[in-house]
Amino acid sequence: MKALTLTVSLAMLAPLLLVAGCGGETQEPAKGDAAAAASDPKIQFMVPSFADVPDMNNEYWSKFQKDNKVQLDVEWIPSGDYDTKFDLVLASGNIPEVIVANSITRPTLQNAVKQGAFWDLTPFLGDFSKYPNLKNNGYKDVWNYIKTDGKIYGVPRNRPHIDLSLKIRKDWLDKLNIPVPTTLDEYAAALKAIVNGDPDGNGKKDTIGLIGQGNTGNFFADSDGSFLAAFGGLDPVYAKDGGLINKYLTPNYTNMVAYFRQMYAEGILAKDFPTIKQTQAEEIFTTGRAASYGRNTWRDYSFEQTIKKVQPEANVISLPPMKGPGGYSVQLSVPFSGAFYISKKVPEQKVKQILDFFERTTTQEQTDYNYYGIEGVDYKMVDGQQQLTELGVKQVTANGTGAIFPLAYNNKMKVINPAAPKAYNDAKEKSVAAYAQVGKIDPFSIINSNTWTSIWPKYQSDWQSMVVKAIVGQISMDEYKAYIDKLNGSADFQTAYKEFAADYKEKFPK
Repeated sequence: MKALTLTVSLAMLAPLLLVAGCGGETQEPAKGDAAAAASDPKIQFMVPSFADVPDMNNEYWSKFQKDNKVQLDVEWIPSGDYDTKFDLVLASGNIPEVIVANSITRPTLQNAVKQGAFWDLTPFLGDFSKYPNLKNNGYKDVWNYIKTDGKIYGVPRNRPHIDLSLKIRKDWLDKLNIPVPTTLDEYAAALKAIVNGDPDGNGKKDTIGLIGQGNTGNFFADSDGSFLAAFGGLDPVYAKDGGLINKYLTPNYTNMVAYFRQMYAEGILAKDFPTIKQTQAEEIFTTGRAASYGRNTWRDYSFEQTIKKVQPEANVISLPPMKGPGGYSVQLSVPFSGAFYISKKVPEQKVKQILDFFERTTTQEQTDYNYYGIEGVDYKMVDGQQQLTELGVKQVTANGTGAIFPLAYNNKMKVINPAAPKAYNDAKEKSVAAYAQVGKIDPFSIINSNTWTSIWPKYQSDWQSMVVKAIVGQISMDEYKAYIDKLNGSADFQTAYKEFAADYKEKFPK
């Protein structure tokens, strides 16, 4: 197959070339039983890593590969660099056997799909009679959501709806006699008071309010969607002609930019937020230098324990739904976290082996193994709950198995922490239960437009630059709005919006 000719903007070339030599190292699969290993398929993956690169020869991974009759050859890429490396790999045409796409609507992915880079899995899956686990153990509508032009190219990575949350240092709120915020205005005021209140007691004004990070389209780590939900930007916003406006170019998103602009002017945001990577953002929060951060809810306990090493009184909580002008500050995850795509270079027989591997591992038993590991080694039962051992914290908390197989849908797995006591997990589940009632999913994580896929890469870098300039005050909000109006007035964008509207109607039938 000839190499793909994907469009990559000039603004992206430098980081792409830098990242090309970075990322996780390819790990040799565990040896296991030599005779069995000889007959087990060896599958090559490229996946994001959200922690340290795991040792593929440890007890956890050795058992996983032996039980699931597979040898894993995994290239782990740090999550903050993953999308950039992903684009570079697609552009090169040198695609591994299985590659994870963090977003199924990513333009570079959709271009690659349309250029024949990946197998159409529709004929393989058929009526799913050979794949009952893939059909029955995922969210009920997930296979409809995953389609491109009516066909299935990816195997969804199932995940719970309740996942992301905005976190805040409750101990700092208490120290400054600030109640837990219940509105976006109260949140901004609380952060301003913390930034000016020297909560760590070091005599310096060096505390960051909300951590930002310069990911594509996600300027504030995993919290952009939470804020946008509060501004009504995760609800469908239609143009006068009935087209569905992309979330980035709605008045709601513009209002969110204005909110961040005010926070920046008041010193609440890190001055260098556009250049901060996810790993840096996490390090800033876990070393006690920031008040608020958006990531997975289950991380509250881990973050708190790490901060306690330098600030023993640390108390990290997930904020309750905060009311904004258009809704509440809760983005529910779509019921999948991207998908696995199989390179068209893979022989047809091996495609079936890979799908068989996904079928074997999409069970609750395997999902529990992903979360807890081996009984007596990685965990022990305490008060009716699996409690990770010290070894389990090392082998399981950073295991990354969820990057390798689809998991089974379970709506608590991104809330509870396997290293936390049962009482803590029970309280955490209760504290975020309201998310399911008021939260919204991002429809643009599901719907597609061929026109948008074609045109957006030409504008994306400029749009990002304009958002940053508006937030930091280099341009006025009127200038930013005029820029957005110009894009929305383009015939190509209006065509894309009509396509979005049609796909939305198909994937979200009333």
